[in-house]
Amino acid sequence: MSVTFEVPTRDQVSENNQAIFDQLEKGLGFVPNLYATYAYNDTALGDYLAFQNRKSTLKAKEREVINLVVSQVNECQYCLAAHTALGKMNGFTDEQILEIRSGEASFDEKIDALAKFVKDITINRSKPSAEALENFFAAGYTKANLIDVIVVIGDKIISNFIHGATQVPVDFPAAPELEVAAV
Repeated sequence: MSVTFEVPTRDQVSENNQAIFDQLEKGLGFVPNLYATYAYNDTALGDYLAFQNRKSTLKAKEREVINLVVSQVNECQYCLAAHTALGKMNGFTDEQILEIRSGEASFDEKIDALAKFVKDITINRSKPSAEALENFFAAGYTKANLIDVIVVIGDKIISNFIHGATQVPVDFPAAPELEVAAV
């Protein structure tokens, strides 16, 4: 048996989700397919957006580093495409985005420590190496930052898994392939 996930339209979701679709349409100009897929459940989309938009000690650029690295480790083409676009909007170049996805950032020492830490903790399924953790703190990150990094990792894993299970169409320009595997 093959299960296919169609992207739900506004008319196919609850009133609660219709209101969120309207907000997304107003703010982004469209409802991303992955967000629409959350709307199969009456509360998941609102819960996820609240979680994703929570107050953080991290800068937007740092959150994009996490999103890119986790999505690369999990090979989520949807999230790589979306966060490549968002990475550019946050000031990263195409070359920097590719390097970040590989788990490094030679152009910025602090972001490099973050990217390496995120890759390490994600690949090692929640257990970072002592070296990655020490380098994270040595780069100037705090314990509060550590908690926020892990929260963003969790956020991205949720989206990676939803796309992995549903395979809804990617509605962002495809992210370029890495020449060297990131894992």
